[in-house]
Amino acid sequence: MELAFIPSPSRGVLYLGPIPLRGYAFCIIIGVFVAVWLGNKRWIARGGRAGTVADIAVWAVPFGLVGGRLYHVITDYELYFSEGRDWVDAFKIWEGGLGIWGAIALGSVGAWIGCRRRGIPLPAYADAIAPGIAFAQAIGRWGNWFNQELYGKPTDLPWALEITSSSDGRVPGTYHPTFLYESLWCIGVAFLVIWADRRFRLGHGRAFALYVAAYCTGRAWIEYMRVDDAHHILGLRLNVWTAIFVFLLAVTYLVVSSKKRPGREDVVEPAAEATGDDADGDEKSEKSGDAGKDDEAAAESDSESDAARNEAGSGKKT
Repeated sequence: MELAFIPSPSRGVLYLGPIPLRGYAFCIIIGVFVAVWLGNKRWIARGGRAGTVADIAVWAVPFGLVGGRLYHVITDYELYFSEGRDWVDAFKIWEGGLGIWGAIALGSVGAWIGCRRRGIPLPAYADAIAPGIAFAQAIGRWGNWFNQELYGKPTDLPWALEITSSSDGRVPGTYHPTFLYESLWCIGVAFLVIWADRRFRLGHGRAFALYVAAYCTGRAWIEYMRVDDAHHILGLRLNVWTAIFVFLLAVTYLVVSSKKRPGREDVVEPAAEATGDDADGDEKSEKSGDAGKDDEAAAESDSESDAARNEAGSGKKT
């Protein structure tokens, strides 16, 4: 008998009249807001304008959602296109099913479009938002808790997750809360990137690459614990192979980038730099104007002093 466990919600959706309020969707939305908020603070600290991160997120977030859903549907196509399944369910994103690999890949395309429209280098933007993405993932994983999905192997540990639903092949019991493991891992990744970025002044996309490499390290062993259906290659789940492959790409980028472009970008948003130069120029003009006025006042004072000395001299001669 289990002495303690993490209970699952009795349901993942509440209704406000006819409007459904889904826990999964709320976790995704809150995660996006956190990512944009933190990314904005980091972008300003790097010399960018306030609001730029949100403007580019308008492109990145929709692309990311579509990419995440596409990856999930393609890799788990049997859930939507096999016999007895309804392909329309592939569009029901609120019921869960977002692949982070597709979300980052297609979200990067959206971010690239937004950066090009603003004349901003994508690597600099990626570095600014990297920790925020990790925090967003940490929050978003709790959506799996609301849906009672993506749990691990059976366990009787005190922090085991209780599954009560028996739909879609679930077996009620207590399991490893892999959603919680990944959530905590993502929080650690976020703080790691923040620390490393301050300590080593990471630039040119290296902070983002560190986030990717660190996340993949945790995802590989967490994925190995999961018991939900998945495609296997040489005995390993597809997502484990994906994590290994992406990890190698990220580490390679870190090494090559640090050699070719060491240091951090001096200018991340040219428009912000131009605005700053104009402000400096106006300030210098004002100071020059004030200095000119001071010089004129000094000249007038000298003229008055000369006139007074001449009058005094004339009085002595008389």
